[in-house]
Amino acid sequence: MNRPTIEKGISDIVGVFTDPILVFPGGWGDTLPEWLKNAITMERLAMNMKALKGEEMTGTDAEACAYLYTACLTQPVDHDWGQIYLYIAGKVYSRWKKNEIPEDIQVESLRDDQMAELNRLKEWIYRKRTQIRLERDRAERRQVKQEEATKRKAEQPALFDL
Repeated sequence: MNRPTIEKGISDIVGVFTDPILVFPGGWGDTLPEWLKNAITMERLAMNMKALKGEEMTGTDAEACAYLYTACLTQPVDHDWGQIYLYIAGKVYSRWKKNEIPEDIQVESLRDDQMAELNRLKEWIYRKRTQIRLERDRAERRQVKQEEATKRKAEQPALFDL
């Protein structure tokens, strides 16, 4: 393994616990159930394990469910996104809560174009949360450098007072 790969792997593992949970803008993010937040963490860990075996990193089912949950509370969605939400919510809910979605709204499968939209959403979620992590890391490094420079300047004796 080369150094950038090791650093990316470490960053991804740290991201499991520190990356934000992306929600649709509109103020509903604080209504996410606690079990869904925990499911996101567990699914991110599982995704990291899959990536070690060569699978491409993406957002998880639970992350897509959380995003679509808040989107549906913020604004009406069209039929396709409604089907996608019911499909992913059914998968996540049954996986983590051990309950069934009511039969009359269960969506067992998606059309190819709907599945492509779901996969595109999961890829976007992963890209966005890693971008946020990298920007936060850069800001922290910049702040440390500034603090070190300020400390050095304060400690350095003034050779000339003009």
